Amino acid sequence: MRASMPIERTLILCKPDAVSRGLVGEIITRIERRGYVIAAMKLLQLAGDAARDHYAEHRGKPFFDDLVNFITSGPIVAVAAEGEGAIEGCRQLMGATNPLAAAPGSIRADFAQTIGRNLIHGSDGATSAERELKLFFDDRDFVSRRHDLERWMRE
Repeated sequence: MRASMPIERTLILCKPDAVSRGLVGEIITRIERRGYVIAAMKLLQLAGDAARDHYAEHRGKPFFDDLVNFITSGPIVAVAAEGEGAIEGCRQLMGATNPLAAAPGSIRADFAQTIGRNLIHGSDGATSAERELKLFFDDRDFVSRRHDLERWMRE
């Protein structure tokens, strides 16, 4: 029996560049191979107000408009991933915001082109995960996969 971490749920967004470049499947595969389960997923086109709400913590910063313009420029895939330590684990999978500084083997190091076109967003903590998940999903959107998590925790 191994020591366990708390089961967490986090938001992952495959941004418009990931969708247009056909990398959503690769991103989802990496999340699942790490042992996280997909509890909810949607393909959508984000509107300006929703994008501004999502990036609310950056309001007033010089790059805020660029964030909003890019995330609304094409379809995105919103994913709720869950599992032990999912927030930090998914952030490690993503790599640093700047692809040139991202760890080798991370999604951004392997596929991202620039800071502004870095394929993926992930919640940076429990508070932001809770807030962000509510922006994209209702309770009825989630499918329980606890049996998968419990089995993987025993292995």
